[in-house]
Amino acid sequence: MSIQALIMAGTAAIPIIDLSTEDADQAQLAKELVDAAVEYGFVYVKNAGQDISIQQIDNAFNVSRTLFASSLEEKQRCKIEKNNHGWSGMHTETLDPKTQQVGDFKEAFNFGSFANGKATQPIPGPIEPFQGQLADFSESCHALCQKLLQLFGIGLGVEPPSFFTAAHAPTKPSGSILRLLYYPPPPPSTAPPTGVRAGAHSDYGSLTLLFRLPGQAGLEILEPQTQTWAPVPVTPTHTNPDAAPPVLVNIGDLLSYWTNGLLRSTVHRVAFSKSATAVPGESAAEARYSIAYFCHPADETPLLPVPSERVAAAAADSPGGETGNPYARRQVLTADEHLRMRLRATYLQMYADFDREREKGKEKEEEKEKGKGK
Repeated sequence: MSIQALIMAGTAAIPIIDLSTEDADQAQLAKELVDAAVEYGFVYVKNAGQDISIQQIDNAFNVSRTLFASSLEEKQRCKIEKNNHGWSGMHTETLDPKTQQVGDFKEAFNFGSFANGKATQPIPGPIEPFQGQLADFSESCHALCQKLLQLFGIGLGVEPPSFFTAAHAPTKPSGSILRLLYYPPPPPSTAPPTGVRAGAHSDYGSLTLLFRLPGQAGLEILEPQTQTWAPVPVTPTHTNPDAAPPVLVNIGDLLSYWTNGLLRSTVHRVAFSKSATAVPGESAAEARYSIAYFCHPADETPLLPVPSERVAAAAADSPGGETGNPYARRQVLTADEHLRMRLRATYLQMYADFDREREKGKEKEEEKEKGKGK
């Protein structure tokens, strides 16, 4: 079988799908992928090196270590902007603004598009020699997303099946981001750390690919069936012999929104809690590095109803309202509008600063106009 249930006591039940077999039945793979997305919102994809090589992943983590070891001055020179590109420092991002008293206990660096193997944004000097490696890695990540999106088109009976892949054409401007993440070790203390490494949230885009290092704990999902937090092993039981851990894939809000809530966007977090050490061989006591690729449609893509009978039925079965499907009644947004709406809620301070600067600019312009009239 190409899909297996993850069975490990006390951990999240996430299916494993093997895309590495060349002569695999695409229709069957598509069905299994859609079933996993509907029920769990997460799926492990076995990484046999065909789509993203182990060397590419190792290179990306090495660049990440170099980047976050850069001086504060180097990183601040590339601080995150409203285009969602750049460096965000400790507590800058608040993924769960309703309940978090302090921002996330992490640093992150977001890369947008690359051109001719070069970043199209300011980057810290120490990683400049490695831009080509990141560009290749980002391209491979997007290609794997396209493979998965094609399978979703098949599994959902979309006409044409290329509906999603066409909307995610890599040649068009989009919100797709390659994100390097660094979580410092917990502060030395006998008391449990307050807050979380990354607040409870669901992702913004269509698909997320997550790469983690063996032995580094912390990721938890809110189990859809039980509404309890469960740790997500880096290496599930059935993939132990593999040379690299599988890629963890999850559905983002945009794809859930687009499919009338049929595909599940599951809430997750990175925790300090004792449950984060429940997986044998994993620890939350050390620094944690991870890499995420957030795949978004082209900015101007209108999130119109997906041409699929199964997707249409999802809205019909759940008529909306407080206890119904929250995606069944909605206005048509573009992919870019959907992303900006979510970013504003996450980067509260940054957007507040931008708003203040914008108001100051307006006041200055008004003063100038008044001066002209005198």
